[in-house]
Amino acid sequence: MNVLGLSAFYHDSAAALVSDGRIVAAAQEERFSRRKHDARFPLHAARYCLDELARGGGTLDAVAFYDKPIRKFERILQTYFSVAPRGLPSFMMAMPLWMREKLWIPLQIETALEKCGVTSRPPLYFTEHHESHAASAFFPSPFESAAVLTLDGVGEWATAALGHGRGNKLEITSELRFPHSLGLLYSAFTYFTGFKVNSGEYKLMGLAPYGEPVWVQAILDNLLDLRGDGSFRLNLDYFGYVDGLTMTNDRFAKLFGGPPRAPESELTQREMDLARSIQVVTEEIVLRMARHARSVTGEQNLCLAGGVALNCVANGRLLREGIFKDIWIQPAAGDAGGALGAALMISHRIGGAPRKADGRRDAMQGALLGPTIDDDDVAAFLAAGGYPARRLGTAEWAPEIARLIADENVIGLVQGRMEFGPRSLGGRSIIGDARSAKMQSVMNLKIKYRESFRPFAPSCLEERVGDYFELDRPSPYMLLVAPVRGDRCLDPGEAAAAAPRERINQVRSDIPAITHVDCSARVQTVSAAGNPRYHQLISAFEALTGCAVVINTSFNVRGEPIVCTPEDAYRCFMRTEMDHLVLGSFVLAKTEQPPWREGADWRQEYALD
Repeated sequence: MNVLGLSAFYHDSAAALVSDGRIVAAAQEERFSRRKHDARFPLHAARYCLDELARGGGTLDAVAFYDKPIRKFERILQTYFSVAPRGLPSFMMAMPLWMREKLWIPLQIETALEKCGVTSRPPLYFTEHHESHAASAFFPSPFESAAVLTLDGVGEWATAALGHGRGNKLEITSELRFPHSLGLLYSAFTYFTGFKVNSGEYKLMGLAPYGEPVWVQAILDNLLDLRGDGSFRLNLDYFGYVDGLTMTNDRFAKLFGGPPRAPESELTQREMDLARSIQVVTEEIVLRMARHARSVTGEQNLCLAGGVALNCVANGRLLREGIFKDIWIQPAAGDAGGALGAALMISHRIGGAPRKADGRRDAMQGALLGPTIDDDDVAAFLAAGGYPARRLGTAEWAPEIARLIADENVIGLVQGRMEFGPRSLGGRSIIGDARSAKMQSVMNLKIKYRESFRPFAPSCLEERVGDYFELDRPSPYMLLVAPVRGDRCLDPGEAAAAAPRERINQVRSDIPAITHVDCSARVQTVSAAGNPRYHQLISAFEALTGCAVVINTSFNVRGEPIVCTPEDAYRCFMRTEMDHLVLGSFVLAKTEQPPWREGADWRQEYALD
């Protein structure tokens, strides 16, 4: 049974193709449209998935949508009626989109399939939002059976759900309901500290180690009633998302010492302390939910999905607490992953697809599920543009790029299939030397054009991860934060006493470019089986330098989606201060390229993110 899964209209629309339980392809619409977090119907992503199906000679048997729009519409109406007339402005903003698009999803899917050349009318299924998240977490996991937790802002009514998966069966057993939501609580602090809701939450997480948890008790005393099993009720007197146009209100501001920080303004100690405090509270809620899940299901393994599951600091804490023997997090944990979950749920539940987990490797294929880059296409692109490049042979590819990295060059790397989810994992990455003390500031300010406090992640050979980090297992999707080994860290006394701005660029370990202010790192392990060419590159770098770690950040600039095509990559390369670009087997030097001219300030194309 070939199933096309779709997510649309809220955040990160996507499409995914599953064939008899096997994941064939998946991609976000933003990568094709070049509009970050594109929530429109994923026509381009669906076309890519259907092209992959046709290439394999298959035909489409079913379509699955990742939530139930009528139930979601019911929740929205009930919420507005319960707070009327206070919610009228928000109601008036929401209704046109519902009337124009969201209530007509079957018709939109039919139209899109016709545009993609599908002349038949396969059956259309709607799965629950958190059911889709749960399916995306459990079915690709390496576990034969597991507890499943999903946490996000809100689906139809659910904001968190507990499930139990066994074999090819998955059941949701309990849920937390709107308006009581961990995702919305964290987003409220994202908004209050001046970052963009639904995309700036990871900035809040990165800011947290610069602060102190001085507001934890105020949060627990005033904002929520937290119970032993991790469920809670929010005090809605402090929030504006139910009946207003903002996440928080004046009472929230009074509790935390003044109005929200204006976006792009100077960060103060208050924002750092707020970030640390809500991170501590978030971790406590996640730990309580996990203990409850272990108690109820009796399972030794846990699967996670939903936007909150992208909080890799909480994930690392959960792993270290030892509540479960192991945890597995869906790399596309947000709404994009819902498209994959919906397809998997229908493939197993309706199609009866078997499932066999081996307990070691998951079924996500390293999340490398997007379009591939082909050397012939690259050669044609370079020739058409007149862009000078060297073509490297198989044996020299990894050593040559390793040499460039060791010389402190910043490299744009495009090779193999594009990643599915928010993280670049060596397919569409910007890489550099983790040993360089200046590399973090160079990459933040001259390449990514983003806030200087934000840390970079390491890509480490899987077999060497224990030599660099306090981590005893693979972390292929950059979803676990772990401490840098103590024998690699420098004395923290002087750094801790410095002002926050001075602490940003201080050397904290012998791999300073990827070591955060608390001597931790968001680790990606790279295996020879999961991403062989990227593994060869890092191995060559280790052979040259003795270091098995490189910097890995997403190949994009602030406000831009991760690059997809050679054209996207070349444009980003020329707009920034990257030194070299790798397109498959081809290496381009910035100094050899023709002058790059644009008619306007390209940064105005992208909303600040």
